[in-house]
Amino acid sequence: MARRKTEVFSMSFLDCITCAFGSVVLVYTLINAQGGLRRITEERTSDAEVSQLEEQVLEGDQQLVQLRNSLQKTDAEIVRTEGLAPRVLAQIEHTKLQLADSDKETLAKHDDIERLKADLKSLEEGQRRLEGGARSPGPRGTNIRGFEGEGNRHYLTGLKVRGERILFLVDTSASMLDETLVNVLRLRNMSDAHKRTADKWRRTVAITEWLTAHIPETSKFQVYAFNTHTWPLKKDSAGKWLDGNDADALDAAIKGLHELVPNDGTSLENAFAAISALTPAPDRVILITDGLPTQGSSAPMIRKTIDGDGRYKLFEKAMAKYPRNVPLSVVLLPFEGDPQAASAFWVASRRSGGEFMMPAKDWP
Repeated sequence: MARRKTEVFSMSFLDCITCAFGSVVLVYTLINAQGGLRRITEERTSDAEVSQLEEQVLEGDQQLVQLRNSLQKTDAEIVRTEGLAPRVLAQIEHTKLQLADSDKETLAKHDDIERLKADLKSLEEGQRRLEGGARSPGPRGTNIRGFEGEGNRHYLTGLKVRGERILFLVDTSASMLDETLVNVLRLRNMSDAHKRTADKWRRTVAITEWLTAHIPETSKFQVYAFNTHTWPLKKDSAGKWLDGNDADALDAAIKGLHELVPNDGTSLENAFAAISALTPAPDRVILITDGLPTQGSSAPMIRKTIDGDGRYKLFEKAMAKYPRNVPLSVVLLPFEGDPQAASAFWVASRRSGGEFMMPAKDWP
């Protein structure tokens, strides 16, 4: 019997080898697949991080642009502020100078007020002495026109009607109706007849009558009314002097005053401008008014109201046109809300050599 040939590589061995190789291949395939998944995951993670960084970079660029714009605006503000700084400093210095001038002016006004108080006290003492005087009638006077007051207060302390050429300026503005603004507004809407009977206006007429009744016979005179413009109370006498002994001329002037109705504002500048039309010039002016002017030579174009400082500036402008060396005597009937009037007219009358009076409400 032939002997069986022995084979080194049998099917069983090959199967084992094949299985082993397949296992190796499978393991390699699994390992490779797992590595690919890990790489994909890492790439996705990296892409997400890159996208996030790109968004941050984009946001940073936007913020950078905003910061640059803000920086440009800041630079522009710095330049503008540096340009304004000298102007602001100059304005501050100017304001300091104005405040210093205002303080000086305030001190001067205080001094004027104190002097005015002293004068008023002296006048009151003189008034008391006159009231205590004799009541017996004196000798018959030489006045060209009679005037009879009420009671025993037929006097005006300190004011003398004298001079060769005397000009009377009577304020006929609306404020001459009453001492308060409320009553002036109320009376302004009433009839002309009612306005003529207003207490303050009747006092104004009476004061004018009293003063003109004491014009010396040897003097010349003229009586002008004024509000926003100026005119003679005797018709057809503009620029002319009237004789002191001409009773008819004086009666005509007083009659014209009785026929007037106070209205409009007050232009002291126009009143003083009328002085230059008189030839020769007056050697005394007697002003009857109630406060500082409310307009200049012409009415304001836009602004219709004026405060105390504005009225004082108009007064100074008017006084600049007042002739030098001509005494100005002032009879002031105070108006509510015009506290500077008394000191202003007192200083003006004192400087010109005239008198200043604020008569009692029951005079004459």
